Amino acid sequence: MNGRPLPRVAIHGAGLVGCYLGGRLHGHASVRLICRPYMITTLNEHGLGTSDFRGHLRHVAVDSLDMRTHASAAIDAELVLVTVKSAATAEVAEKLVGVLAPGAVVVSFQNGLRNVQRLREALPAHTVLAGMVPFNVVQTAPGTFHQASSGQLMVEDSPALASFLDAFAAAGLPLQPRRDMPAVQWAKLLLNLNNALNALSGLPLREELSQRAWRRCLALAQREALHVLAAARIRPARLTPLPPGWLPHVLEWPDPVFRRLAATMLAIDPLARSSTWEDLQAGRPTEVDYINGEVVELAEAHGLRAPVNARLVALIHEAERQPRQWHGGDLLAELRESR
Repeated sequence: MNGRPLPRVAIHGAGLVGCYLGGRLHGHASVRLICRPYMITTLNEHGLGTSDFRGHLRHVAVDSLDMRTHASAAIDAELVLVTVKSAATAEVAEKLVGVLAPGAVVVSFQNGLRNVQRLREALPAHTVLAGMVPFNVVQTAPGTFHQASSGQLMVEDSPALASFLDAFAAAGLPLQPRRDMPAVQWAKLLLNLNNALNALSGLPLREELSQRAWRRCLALAQREALHVLAAARIRPARLTPLPPGWLPHVLEWPDPVFRRLAATMLAIDPLARSSTWEDLQAGRPTEVDYINGEVVELAEAHGLRAPVNARLVALIHEAERQPRQWHGGDLLAELRESR
């Protein structure tokens, strides 16, 4: 870093995404992981490994890790990455009040649309920026976190990021500044509508998306969401080679045609699964209310209905209580019947 001290980065909510980012940034920044006791136990036993589908492989020894369990550990951080589940954002924001140093920058690398607003309301004296993690992260072994799909980190454009850009670039995680983050977040949410479907399928992402019945389920959810967004005069950003409005049509193409196109659009390795599937497997509440549920809420605000996404919300909540694996054709019939 040209002889300058390493930037001090705290990652609050170091789970799958947070540990992956922390492992990649280690050595390029002074990283402190704020995580739950079970994660500290895992990392103390195994260290912190990171890998990706392109061949990256790294291991950080236990004695090199700085791990804490409380938000007060962010007291000297210059940059705080918030990676907790959306339901925990208000609690985290409250805990950070009075802790952060003057000038500390906060970036929300979370699913959902309202986390930045909640953080800004609680931390008005600090720069709080929206971020987006486009790729999937899975834990392939205890303490080893694997980036299983492609994409570049995006962050709301701000001069406050300048002193951190080199660290992210050196870590192989360059930040792409964006001036249209609300549109980016809606575009990411459109893609994340598949999280619920992947969890209900019980299949790896690539296998699920290789089956036309599952893609038709996603097309139903996306088409409904696009209709609601149009009514709300919200135009999602273009995050893939295809415009968002084309995605439902392409998803319905026959399997051989879709596979050829998908190979040029998005790299997904066989290990990838959705965070909703991970949450169900771990017995944790999911973020479905902050993904499919956002479509339902926006529809209601504009006098519309979003029955497909509402049904997916209900099915995931049922799965939180009693897991069930669906067949693609059966779920497609269920969602068509809900309209």
